[in-house]
Amino acid sequence: MAEAHPPKRTEKLQLMLDDLEMAAIDDWRFANRMPSRAAAIRELIRLGLETAPMLEETPVDKASTDFRIVDPDQAKDG
Repeated sequence: MAEAHPPKRTEKLQLMLDDLEMAAIDDWRFANRMPSRAAAIRELIRLGLETAPMLEETPVDKASTDFRIVDPDQAKDG
């Protein structure tokens, strides 16, 4: 009997990150021994979708740049 294979990934997603955001992802990747940056990002998205509550209010008045992985002001303090 043939093994079932997961569907082939055919969609690309372009995402712009600053140095602090990339460092946070890379730190998480290495701490969790993920095989690649892409695998780490997919796992973080999966975890977020699985554990995050639904938004009570849709942030319609926010720009894309308002959504950050790392708050630069908190990174300076820490």
